[in-house]
Amino acid sequence: MPARTAIGLDIGTSAVRAAELSYGRDGITLEAFGQVALPDGAVHDGEVMDRAAVVTAIKTLWKGSGLTGKQVALGVANQRVIVRQVDLPWMPAAELRGSLAYHVQDYLPMSVDDCVIDFHVTEEVVDHDGRALRGLLVAAAREMVMSNVDAVTAAGLRVRAVDLTSFAVLRSVARAERDVATEALVDIGSRVSNLVIHSDGTPRFVRVLLSGGQDVTDAIADRLGIPAAVAEAVKRGPLDHLSAEERPLVESAIDLMLEAFVDEIRGSLDYYGAGNVQFPVERVVVSGGGSLLPGVVDRLQQVLRRPVVRGDGFADLPVGRTGLDEDQLLAATPLAAVPVGLALGVIL
Repeated sequence: MPARTAIGLDIGTSAVRAAELSYGRDGITLEAFGQVALPDGAVHDGEVMDRAAVVTAIKTLWKGSGLTGKQVALGVANQRVIVRQVDLPWMPAAELRGSLAYHVQDYLPMSVDDCVIDFHVTEEVVDHDGRALRGLLVAAAREMVMSNVDAVTAAGLRVRAVDLTSFAVLRSVARAERDVATEALVDIGSRVSNLVIHSDGTPRFVRVLLSGGQDVTDAIADRLGIPAAVAEAVKRGPLDHLSAEERPLVESAIDLMLEAFVDEIRGSLDYYGAGNVQFPVERVVVSGGGSLLPGVVDRLQQVLRRPVVRGDGFADLPVGRTGLDEDQLLAATPLAAVPVGLALGVIL
């Protein structure tokens, strides 16, 4: 019997990325991975703005990356997604699904009818009212979700699941990083970054940050008066080739943006720590294209005073006939956390 497949599709600010995994008796195998760049403004803070450009990019991705399936798990993360810890009265899972909207309306700043909602149970607790379900309530603006779903549908695909990208990062990166009790996973995107703190795979805290590697690119472009595409190359390349006047401008731009981003991470960890003293963060794992920015790991480690390591979205995944050589797979590793994790959400 041939193995089944699952595809995770990540519509990011700068690119669309997808990973196809096969699964069966022999386990899970990476069968395809690819990405296609998006024009500026096509996606803004995780929401599709230029549907035609996104549709074209998705079609190009499917033609050039060896992706075979037509059903995808789609990730969402932006300022129109709310994630908060809540306690709900204990009830069987089926009853919870049927009555969730009724129980969570008071926790939301908008009508439940305007949201796509989910509740991820993390533990059962006993409080003064008896048994309760503690977990993370996720609510995403329906209009935003549907704009992304419509673009995928227009590209000839079908959305089988919509998932929070933070949970995708948790599945793909944390499964290979379990030698500490609690760790923070930080997937640094172009404009949107995901922070999720977990204890042995159980999420404790989630925050979507509207900052990332593109902020550094913009700062360099502004300081040097150059196009964004050129600034991106300057950001990722060695600074030795810059002139004596240019180098300090680039270094200061990178330093300023890194300082702001790291301070945001530190503030989030401090907020989490104040209410979760029994689950202190022992390590930070970084992934995403922004994690390749020179100095980001060192700065995080210095400010957070915790070990910081790089996550591997391909960890423990046998590689099938992807058409990618070893160097290409290595280059794709920091970009794989979200699409691989979305696909794993279908399988696990």
